[in-house]
Amino acid sequence: MFSSKLSRRVLFLSLFYILYVTMYASANRLQRVSKLGPSEGPNPVSSPGPTLAPEPNPGPSPGPKPSPSSGKKPSLSPGANPVPSPGPKPGPSPGPKPGPSPGKKPGPSPAPAPAPRPAPPRRHNTTFPAIFAFGDSILDTGNNDYIVTLIKANFLPYGMNFPNGVPTGRFCNGKIPSDFIAEYLGVKPIVPAYLKPGLTQEDLLTGVSFASGGTGFDPLTPIVVSAIPMANQLTYFREYIEKVKGFVGKEKAEHIISRGLAIVVAGSDDLANTYYGEHLEEFLFDIDTYTAFMASSAASFAMQLYEAGARKIGFIGVSPLGCIPIQRTTRGGLHRKCATEINFAAQLFNSKLSTSLEAMSKTLKNATLVYIDIYSSFADMIENPKSYGFDEIDRGCCGTGLFELGPLCNKYTSLLCQNVSSFMFWDSYHPTERAYQILSKKFVEHDLGPFYDNK
Repeated sequence: MFSSKLSRRVLFLSLFYILYVTMYASANRLQRVSKLGPSEGPNPVSSPGPTLAPEPNPGPSPGPKPSPSSGKKPSLSPGANPVPSPGPKPGPSPGPKPGPSPGKKPGPSPAPAPAPRPAPPRRHNTTFPAIFAFGDSILDTGNNDYIVTLIKANFLPYGMNFPNGVPTGRFCNGKIPSDFIAEYLGVKPIVPAYLKPGLTQEDLLTGVSFASGGTGFDPLTPIVVSAIPMANQLTYFREYIEKVKGFVGKEKAEHIISRGLAIVVAGSDDLANTYYGEHLEEFLFDIDTYTAFMASSAASFAMQLYEAGARKIGFIGVSPLGCIPIQRTTRGGLHRKCATEINFAAQLFNSKLSTSLEAMSKTLKNATLVYIDIYSSFADMIENPKSYGFDEIDRGCCGTGLFELGPLCNKYTSLLCQNVSSFMFWDSYHPTERAYQILSKKFVEHDLGPFYDNK
């Protein structure tokens, strides 16, 4: 009986704490929004610098929040583009195309995956001495292993196709974009996590990842899951710069930072979890205002990277989130279709992010800021899976593939697909190594040109 009362008390206190944190963050946000005006979101990563001109508003006007179920939903059918983008045109939101359902077999060791596609020819790397990765699980190479959080991937079957079959904290069966981009550019084959103990001088001089799975541009997003906030990643970056100065001196360190490639990916967890999942911000902001806040936070992050010495900065946008397996399961109805509302929000954010980066690139001296369009490439892979060699695009390889993620994808309770290379998704949220390899190849071949034009 005492144990029962204690359990109820712990549960009550936990719920009270979550409610307190949510209300506290929301109250602060609401207070800041009232000072900024209805068209602006709060800017949690404040930074001095040039004031950007107001962005064109590509989505619905801020104001009373439109009900998702009222009126006609924005069409994302082929040919329609409800969000005009100054960069590459976002691809349409694909519908489900179920492929053959491979059988499952027990155990964490499926049949060996076929060798991945050959890497594209490496450029002679005279441009990038180092790679710096920031953001969420797409670029997290293991930082979450060294913090207190439930968002981890340092256990099998995660990492089963990584060199030596070792789980490293990457949310994938193998390598992720930070690794592939560094490899394709001729920097190094694997980008280590900054928090990993025992990093060598060579590890640090050629770049590390500061990213943390579960974080976002909204400061409330990492609080909910205890991930590393974007502001803290900037703190680690400044700390890293001082270490590099200690190794090679101030002048050489500044050369490495200014010529190195900084890649940033965030926003997916803000939309999928904080806004649409937990509804922590939905009652305060309509989606147009919230995506404007996200883009403003991203621009501020870029400014602080610039102030720290970075000059080549690439932001990868948000993919068609409504088409990842877990969103199909929770929001796609009985037929598990793509959730068009979330896809529209992703396009809305991408458009605003692209506009902000374009404006900043024109005003910041000696800086090149590039928007990298993942939405179109991702959508094309889902619409035309056979051309990429995929049989399954609406469920993950791990478990049922419908909802497994993190601890639910484990070697004790999860069956695995027979051929991981035929799956686009590894778990219900993250792509497979092969899908990441294809996307990274496109980034290097089609999106990084401006960095070479401005050496």
